[in-house]
Amino acid sequence: MKKIIALLLAAMMALSAAACSDSSTDSSTDASKNSSSESSTDSSSQSEESESVSIADGVELLTTVWDSYDEADKFPVMGGDTTEGNMNTEGPGQYGLEDTAALDSTLGFPAAAIDQIDSAASLMHMMNANTFTCGAYHVTDEADMDKLADTIKENILNRQWMCGFPDQLIIVKVDRYLVAFFGEKGITDTFKTKLMAAYPSAQIVSETPIA
Repeated sequence: MKKIIALLLAAMMALSAAACSDSSTDSSTDASKNSSSESSTDSSSQSEESESVSIADGVELLTTVWDSYDEADKFPVMGGDTTEGNMNTEGPGQYGLEDTAALDSTLGFPAAAIDQIDSAASLMHMMNANTFTCGAYHVTDEADMDKLADTIKENILNRQWMCGFPDQLIIVKVDRYLVAFFGEKGITDTFKTKLMAAYPSAQIVSETPIA
């Protein structure tokens, strides 16, 4: 019975995420947001020298961060997609790459860039995807990371938010992973702090206001 309830809950969340943030806005909005991004990126940039870290996959990366939370700071979450074995109603989960439209509508990863990654993982607020949504992507070619980060940022900022605006979008580089997360400022700031503490070699690529 618990398994059936969990599956239904995951399906409902997937539909909710797709309905809340799925389409594009005009380019004039982009220009304003991109200019804010440049200023924020300059102030948040980290050392260019980054030591390699050992990360098994995106689920391990996000789980390491989530497990570092105090219980008082945690909130209802789910991870992964609705495929059996991927869904996790208590933490991060693997997100399949087969349904590129769902990957885009749920996490904001651009479908056209799917050939640049070979795995993905997710962690989302269970009640409202715009409160917190995070995707971790393993990039196949390290040379593509900065360009892909810009593509992800543009794709997310171009969305039309229908269930309340997230406050900000943050993208962090951790070894060969890009971690992109958006949502309420207090929640995303805490996740950023936990992520940087768990992986000291991580670099903030972009920190951009949305609302």
